[in-house]
Amino acid sequence: MSADEPAPKKAPEPSGVDLARVALRAAREQARARGDAAQQKKQARRGGGLRSGARADGRDPMALGAAINRLLTERGWEAPAAVGGVMGRWPQIVGEDVAKHCVPERYDEDERVLIVRCDSTAWATNLRLLAPTLVARLNEDLGHGAVRLIKVLGPGGPQRRYGPLRAPGSTGPGDTYG
Repeated sequence: MSADEPAPKKAPEPSGVDLARVALRAAREQARARGDAAQQKKQARRGGGLRSGARADGRDPMALGAAINRLLTERGWEAPAAVGGVMGRWPQIVGEDVAKHCVPERYDEDERVLIVRCDSTAWATNLRLLAPTLVARLNEDLGHGAVRLIKVLGPGGPQRRYGPLRAPGSTGPGDTYG
């Protein structure tokens, strides 16, 4: 484990928004199941099992976009997919100059933290100053509270070699961004 990576934490309790999402998804599934059962019962009363008809039912083919959206909703992947879209549009969100030097690495869904790595300490400092503005812009795009914090990491330099005159725990000379 390097100094840049946080220590592993136990998963936090789901917040109110997450619990509401889970409850909404469960209610939708229950309603869909009740509707399917009622339709099958109605068709059975009319003297037949499942039949093809003029109206849409669950057996009809669906467009790829609709199928993907349904899968994202059923699995609860809306937030990670939205953040993935932001990572793809990073240059449009932060601007070309910043995007050349700062790249989003990953998104921690539990902590709602976007981790960004910069290629120099100067750009890391610059991005730290821009972080509150970027958090507001990202939440405007993704929905309130999707990103709570932007963690800015400095350049990942080469591994320090241990020599005969090295102090224990020292990171040595070089870029000392923490």
